[in-house]
Amino acid sequence: MSLIAAVATVALVVSACGDTGSTTDDATTTSRSTPTSGDGTVTPNDGPRAAVGVLPEGPSALQDMNHPDFPPPLVDPAEIISGGPPPDGIPPIDDPVFLSVIDHLDLLPADEPVVAVEIDGDARAYPVRIMIWHEIVNDTVGGVPVSVTYCPLCNSAVSYVRTIDGVETTFGTSGRLFASALVMYDRATESLWTHFDGTAVVGLLAGTELDVVASPLMSWDAFRSAYPDGRVLDETETGFSRRYGVNPYVGYDDPDRSPFLFRGDVDSRQRAMQRVIGIERNKATTAVSLDVVAGTGPTTTAVEVEGDELVILWEPGQSTALEAREIDGGRDVGTTGVFSPVVDGRRLTFGVSGDSFVDDETGSIWNVAGVATGGSLAGSALQRVPHLDTFWFAWSTYQPGTTLIDGSS
Repeated sequence: MSLIAAVATVALVVSACGDTGSTTDDATTTSRSTPTSGDGTVTPNDGPRAAVGVLPEGPSALQDMNHPDFPPPLVDPAEIISGGPPPDGIPPIDDPVFLSVIDHLDLLPADEPVVAVEIDGDARAYPVRIMIWHEIVNDTVGGVPVSVTYCPLCNSAVSYVRTIDGVETTFGTSGRLFASALVMYDRATESLWTHFDGTAVVGLLAGTELDVVASPLMSWDAFRSAYPDGRVLDETETGFSRRYGVNPYVGYDDPDRSPFLFRGDVDSRQRAMQRVIGIERNKATTAVSLDVVAGTGPTTTAVEVEGDELVILWEPGQSTALEAREIDGGRDVGTTGVFSPVVDGRRLTFGVSGDSFVDDETGSIWNVAGVATGGSLAGSALQRVPHLDTFWFAWSTYQPGTTLIDGSS
């Protein structure tokens, strides 16, 4: 990256975490970190955001990543670097407020991306226009405590159950990066966690892994069509004043540029910023280049990962949030869903008819959320496989040696 480009990118990151004042006077909305003593030891928090239960007590990795009382770190702490803002300088949303989708069908431009989470019939959309400014939403979906996270620098949406060894906590932004990706911290122990794989890498909980919750990126149109009874995060009730709808990382989604503050070597099989669909099954990983699945209309792609036969559904109509100044002004990158193609023990084969996904066995019509909307299987749903829409540098760094499907062979 040229010096001019680097300086411009720094300015963009600073603009994303600037103006951190809350729109309210409630101090709990402007400082959400667990209190620490002068020596960096985590101390009890008697406020409404305190974790419930018992987790290790001791030093804070936010204060000292090299404290001798910590278990061995999973990554070199020297590789966890400042991204600019302080902890929670990019403020998570801890008290999300939602609107009903059916009453707000035109809330967003049809092609704007949202992070979609559905648990036990509770479907929620987290618009990227909001996530790009906050990166974490601590929520409860379908009765499950979750942290919904989005990292603009690696264009990845990942969600986790925010319960650790039976203890519910919340997550904040540390202000640091590892391999140009968000580093989170839990507010119970202030251990540091990598956003990409939900693993505590430094601190009292080093080695602990969070349970993943599927949270694909979808266009607003695809979400409102698939989940008309769902809910969408209300940008007027975040507790903060931000330029929602404006992209502070203009021009970042470019296959020919370099990732911001990335240290290390990029797997040379693809360009660093090439978009890929990352899938992990049974500890094996595969990345499918977006170029392989994208088309002028809906496509279906069969893929096998560690013996599991899966199907990738892709349809046009979702803009990238990281290219143009306006979130909905980016080029069309489409919406991707990854599924097990088995319903009631029967393996289905998928194709496209017109603008619809159709299975060969019954002729039923399916949407990109993996739900049959017509035919004999109407109402049936495919089992969703968690995947990541992300950049190659990020996936290949966290999944070294991953299989790559790029259409070259």
